[in-house]
Amino acid sequence: MNKIDEIFTKRPYYGVPRITKKLNTPIFMANHKRVYRLMEIMGIEAVFPKKNLSKPNIAHDIYPYLLTDLAIGHPNHVWGVDITYIRLKGDWLYLFVVLDWYSRYILSWELSDSLSSDFCCETLRRALTIAVPDIHNSDQGSQLTAEEYPGILKSHPDIKISMDHKGRCFDNIFTERLWRTIKYEEVYLKDYGSPREARQSLREYLKFYNEERFHSSLNYKTPAEIYFEKSVKSF
Repeated sequence: MNKIDEIFTKRPYYGVPRITKKLNTPIFMANHKRVYRLMEIMGIEAVFPKKNLSKPNIAHDIYPYLLTDLAIGHPNHVWGVDITYIRLKGDWLYLFVVLDWYSRYILSWELSDSLSSDFCCETLRRALTIAVPDIHNSDQGSQLTAEEYPGILKSHPDIKISMDHKGRCFDNIFTERLWRTIKYEEVYLKDYGSPREARQSLREYLKFYNEERFHSSLNYKTPAEIYFEKSVKSF
């Protein structure tokens, strides 16, 4: 799973056949069925939909993608949320974040050992104690379309719900860039021995990301500088 994670983080348009091929070496032959099962466990798929993947899931509401050609003009204009796989020694965790797209500021995050919706809901609630976005964007993952999660959003009538097209992670591009930053600057440089160690190390890194890491796209300011400076002015 660790190698699959590294390949997918670098090449998110790779599906099962290409990842299987990339894993194969003269002394190791990957099985495409096993790669498919592991990618399902990790909650990842290629960014471009395959046949029949665009069919809506009748078990939940599908919301339109509202961000096409949208000029994001201020903090809390758009929040993006997503889940990624975090490797441990012999195990794994899932990281969920709520990201302000304008400033790249991480409003809230949480780790879980399962892909249940509970930890996503709690993370969203914490973010909503800080501010309320104009638009909330997510993929169509089951954790984010289960009844409780959209119910939290609907309790705030001013929030518009946006969902990525099925299989198109580039609809959530700023969050995908965040995953690459976290993986290459933190996760792949560490070898977490336990969930507690992963949580402590990620807490330190994400605080650094928000408050100290300069972004060229933000004119070499930090996400916190942009988020709180602009938020104060907007009020």
